[in-house]
Amino acid sequence: MKLEILGTGCPKCKALTAATQAAATELALDYTLTKVTDIQEILAHGVMMTPALVVDGKVVLSGRVPTVAEAKQLLAKAG
Repeated sequence: MKLEILGTGCPKCKALTAATQAAATELALDYTLTKVTDIQEILAHGVMMTPALVVDGKVVLSGRVPTVAEAKQLLAKAG
């Protein structure tokens, strides 16, 4: 599973990264996580508000930080 965090590195972006990693670990997923900070790449995904979570090329969340439980639900649905 390919996970991407879209954002400029703000505190909310870091919180999304932590929640996503915790959720993926709890679900025992085989994943790679990359951080995308380039504005043009973020816009290419159609994201207007960061942070955003992309799972296997599909934006599943943007503009807010989920709880770990919510992140688990998002990853389970996408996987």
